Amino acid sequence: MADTAGRVRELEFDLETVLATARERDDRCLLRGAGRTEFHRRLRADVRLDGGPGPRLGGRCKGGQQDQALGRSRGGFSTKIHLKTDFSGLPLAFVLTGGEAGDSPQFETLLDLGPDVRPRAAVTDKGYDSKRNRAAARVRGIAPIIPYKANAKKRPVFFPKALYRTRARIEQTFGKLKRFKRIALRCEKTKASFAAFVPLALAFILIKSVHTA
Repeated sequence: MADTAGRVRELEFDLETVLATARERDDRCLLRGAGRTEFHRRLRADVRLDGGPGPRLGGRCKGGQQDQALGRSRGGFSTKIHLKTDFSGLPLAFVLTGGEAGDSPQFETLLDLGPDVRPRAAVTDKGYDSKRNRAAARVRGIAPIIPYKANAKKRPVFFPKALYRTRARIEQTFGKLKRFKRIALRCEKTKASFAAFVPLALAFILIKSVHTA
C-alpha cells in the first residue's frame, strides 16, 4: 500500500508540472473563450482551462431572420417567390423576398432579369397594378398587360382579355413548383440555400417540359 501511495503522489506531481507548463505557454488560447480576459485560478487536477461558460467559436456573430427572405404575411411565416416565365410558362428568372413583401416593387427587377431578350408584352396580375410599373414597361418597349384594380380611377375601356388569359400558364408553373416539398415548406434555413434549391426545381420542370413537348 505504501508503494502504491508513493506512485500516486508522483503522478500528481507530474500532472501539476504539465498544467503549469501549459499555463506558461498560454495553450489555453486554443480553447473556448480565446482572446478574452480569463480568471486564473489555482490549478487543480480537474481544471477546465477556461474562465466560465462562453459561446462557440464564431458565436459572436448574430443570427436570426435578417436578410433571409423570411417574413410574416396572412398565410404565416413564409418566403415569396416572384417568378418570371416566357409565353409558354417556362421559367426564366425569379426573386426571393419575405412573405410580407408586395409584388409591385419587384416588377422592374423582374423585367431586367433573365435572358437578354426584349419581350413584346408583360402579363401580370392585379398585384402589379401601378402607373410606375406601366411606365417602366413602356420605356423598355414592352406592352403592359396589367389589369386595373376595382377602385382604380380612369380605367380604360379596352383591355386585352384574350392575351391576359395566357397568365394561367405561369400559375400552372407555380403549381408544379409547389409539388417540391422543400420549396413549398421552405425547409432551408438560409436564403442562399433556398435560392439554390429553387432553380434546381425549376430546372426539373424545364427539362420535363422540353422532353414532353
